[in-house]
Amino acid sequence: MNFENIIITSENGIGQITINRPSKLNALNVATIKELHNGLEALDTNSEIRVIIITGEGEKAFVAGADIAEFANFSIEEGAQLAQQGQELLFNFVERLSTPVIAAVNGFALGGGLELAMACHFRVASENAKMGLPEVSLGVIPGYGGTQRLPQLIGKGRAMEMIMTAGMVSAEDAYRAGLVNHVVPQAELLDFTKSIAKRIMKNSPVAIAKAIKAINANFKDGVDGFETEIRNFGKCFGTEDFKEGTTAFLEKRKADFKGK
Repeated sequence: MNFENIIITSENGIGQITINRPSKLNALNVATIKELHNGLEALDTNSEIRVIIITGEGEKAFVAGADIAEFANFSIEEGAQLAQQGQELLFNFVERLSTPVIAAVNGFALGGGLELAMACHFRVASENAKMGLPEVSLGVIPGYGGTQRLPQLIGKGRAMEMIMTAGMVSAEDAYRAGLVNHVVPQAELLDFTKSIAKRIMKNSPVAIAKAIKAINANFKDGVDGFETEIRNFGKCFGTEDFKEGTTAFLEKRKADFKGK
């Protein structure tokens, strides 16, 4: 599969997607969103890939927003369609992926870039990272899930302030607010993120996929997260990973999970 805007690499069970539009500070356009969907889908269906990392090319930006030139002249209907298609194709898709996805935020993560990072299962930031949702300064609001995921992560009041001021927060402020899990020097960002990925890979891929479903259920209207947890907890008992995990524990050895 050939891509123009992203680079995909894999090593030792870790798949990495690098958004490669450095001349545009890796800004998201429609073509890049489609490529990200296809790349994530390919990695998710590869049984050898246990964790996916998304990052941006270069040292300046993870993703410095959407490509404004693409939609500057859109109508009301076209704007709504842009948001709906983008959410379904990429942002909701990432959130629901059964393979864990970590955002390695190197530099600016603005607008659609922060929305992409927030759709990932969690985030690690470099010390020089800056994050924000500046859409209201353009006369529009976040359209790729930003008004929903930011309050979930940092609370309604902080999210209101960030969105209404259109301001950026530093990596340290993002860490204190709970927007990112870790802040590390930029030179160490990918190695640190991969170290977390390796810890994840020691555990059952089947159980992790079901945990993702259960956690996400708590944030869906009309869905009982506790019922989802109970249902997925029960399903684990029918997996080979459960048999291997419990047997290994009783035999006092490390489990060898196959993801089945």
